[in-house]
Amino acid sequence: MFYDALKERLLEGGFPSGSRLSVEALKAEYGVSKQPIMDALRRLAADGLVEIIPQVGCRVPVYERQDVEDFFAVFGGMEGAVAGVAAHRCTAPQLEDLIAANAEIGLLRAEPDASARAHGYRVLNRRFHSLVHEMAHSPVVAEISRRMWDMSDLLINTSGIQQPLASAVSDRHDDHERIIAALRERDAEAARREMEAHVVGTVTVIRTEAGAAGQ
Repeated sequence: MFYDALKERLLEGGFPSGSRLSVEALKAEYGVSKQPIMDALRRLAADGLVEIIPQVGCRVPVYERQDVEDFFAVFGGMEGAVAGVAAHRCTAPQLEDLIAANAEIGLLRAEPDASARAHGYRVLNRRFHSLVHEMAHSPVVAEISRRMWDMSDLLINTSGIQQPLASAVSDRHDDHERIIAALRERDAEAARREMEAHVVGTVTVIRTEAGAAGQ
């Protein structure tokens, strides 16, 4: 499905912030007609992942630093609340799945290719957090969280940083370990606190990597 392919490319940072998405260029690249492209762009605009500007066209949104920080502050609070609920509702098999997912993230620390490390972390991190959503047993909240995770990936991967979060895999893995420990103990307050700190801490990682890159 063209929508899924284009969305994945956006979330992987395939289009820089502010770049124009040309319908004609996409037609030529993907070998599809105009209609599925327009349908996909409209859906992506509804998701907040692209902007359709009348008389101009479609582009990847440009967000100011304060917008990014505000987003992660709100997102962190929400994910913290989900983790707090999950602490009361998670099952032993779900915890085992979560531990296994984070173990895979741990293996990425030995990956020498920063690009592969960054991609692997994005995919496995989404898996980890989707498992926490399942623990909460709230489909409505899970759907809202999914949309916010899409926005999170877009903001991270259009930040202008090469291989974002690649240098932070070890620290992020350790964050997850603290979240798992709180869930295992069914400590809702600790789960909320650790999850919120983990999500909000994304801003610090972006700042650090931008500073290292001289941005």
